[in-house]
Amino acid sequence: MTNLLDTVELKTGDNPSASVIWMHGLGADANDFVPIVRELDLRGCPAIRFVFPNAPQIPVTLNGGYIMRAWYDIAAAGTDISKREDEHGLRQSQQQIQALIARENERGIATDKIVIAGFSQGCAMSLQTGLRHPEKLAGLLCLSGYVPLADKLASERHAANQDTPIFMVHGTADPVIPVQRAEQSRDLLKSLGYKVEWHDYWMQHSVSEQEIVDIGNWLRKVLA
Repeated sequence: MTNLLDTVELKTGDNPSASVIWMHGLGADANDFVPIVRELDLRGCPAIRFVFPNAPQIPVTLNGGYIMRAWYDIAAAGTDISKREDEHGLRQSQQQIQALIARENERGIATDKIVIAGFSQGCAMSLQTGLRHPEKLAGLLCLSGYVPLADKLASERHAANQDTPIFMVHGTADPVIPVQRAEQSRDLLKSLGYKVEWHDYWMQHSVSEQEIVDIGNWLRKVLA
């Protein structure tokens, strides 16, 4: 039995019939993206429950073993991160996010009304979890991240989410995750037949005003 992660929740109305499970980035916490909800234009959408989970506290090699909120460990700088991915941590966090999806189901939200979202490490988790989930989701909202365990995706993905809309955005001046890595992920997804809506913005490892507008437009498309 997977222990449920601590979450911060925000509802846009009574009796929500859709959910967005939104994972934060490395070293942040569940409150990081809460303020953005109020900035989204969600006219025409049903009442939505936004669920912001806290990642576990773990030592992060990149930061000298300092303990912080992280979905998985990151190897020290200078190593090829795609060659030294924390597969155990990724799969453990995947199970914890799947448990949150199951809780939304228990609360009356159909899986095809659930969006899995995330920023940076959270983005990696949205792709790691969503593409392998055995029931169709409403969409994957992928901000400033990449596909983890990319060489295993073709064999592990589940057909249920082959046609699930994927929204990917990245900053062209991102010094943390270079835009080229996100573009490689986008191209991999397209080569596997996924429907990817891609946007890039002149920004670093952050969120821009135009991006918030585009997120609102996309959420209305997949949830309205």
